[in-house]
Amino acid sequence: MRVAVLSGGRSSEHEVSLRSGASVAAGLRDAGHEPVPVLIDRDGRWSQDEAAVQLVPGEGLLGCEAAFPVLHGPFGEDGSVQGLLESLDVAYVGADVLASALCIDKLNFKRLLIVEGIPQVDFVQAGVPGWRERAAGFGLPLWVKPSRLGSSVGITKVTSPEKGLDEAIELAARHDPRVIIEASAEGREVECSVLGNEDPQVSQPGEIVAHADWYDYEAKYSEGGMELVVPAPLPDPVLTRISEMAALVFGLAGCSGLARCDFFVIDDDVVLVNEVNTMPGFTETSVYAKLLEADGIDYPSLCDRLVRLGIERYERARSFDF
Repeated sequence: MRVAVLSGGRSSEHEVSLRSGASVAAGLRDAGHEPVPVLIDRDGRWSQDEAAVQLVPGEGLLGCEAAFPVLHGPFGEDGSVQGLLESLDVAYVGADVLASALCIDKLNFKRLLIVEGIPQVDFVQAGVPGWRERAAGFGLPLWVKPSRLGSSVGITKVTSPEKGLDEAIELAARHDPRVIIEASAEGREVECSVLGNEDPQVSQPGEIVAHADWYDYEAKYSEGGMELVVPAPLPDPVLTRISEMAALVFGLAGCSGLARCDFFVIDDDVVLVNEVNTMPGFTETSVYAKLLEADGIDYPSLCDRLVRLGIERYERARSFDF
């Protein structure tokens, strides 16, 4: 199949997306497909081989059977590009508009977890009535984050009660006017990869061991910045619980195709949901792909399967009379 691979985008995760997109294009080529790289510049311009991409409803995207939007963060992972592809009647890989928008927004995703009674760390939105009192009750350290951004961009670990919180909020607000403050979870960071639509496959959980004070941008994307231990060194019942919770939140959020579910495990027993990423980093060495590789799914096969899952969801959606 011809598959349009969208990468770049307007968010601060532009460079990460370019790396992911190049890997996906190579993986699709190795799987026997014809990738058609499409670059979205920082200013929002779409181009392919120096020519502007024409987006025409009903005529697909560059004559491709599907699109693989390897876009991270706002203007790509947040439902905006997914909505555009829906309007153009193009099959695409990954979560739909609603699931993409929900999962990228930490505040609304965490509010869904509250409704469903799923354990997580305490949090509050900066600026709402009583937020300072609630944040003070969390103790230290505090984590201040943009609500709708990934790759640890704009995140600050606040360790001092006298100063730091307002500065951290100001930094996060440069990326997103919606800022979340979270309590700290002192425990293991464990992640699962989820692959599928209605009946997804969940990878065995892996532990993230950051070679830094915390799992920041440098630890995620620098050589030797972290180590992935698969399976995570936890009791079997806890590993099973993590996998079950990954499948549960994947379904509750309405995800499809893929997602990486992140957890904290306290005292090797208490499992807390952290977040769900609908388009995680996607190089061959990224955590999402490495976890599934440990289960026997190589990178080209993964790229191929995701395209087929996207087309499967597209064809199912077309069976409904909207």
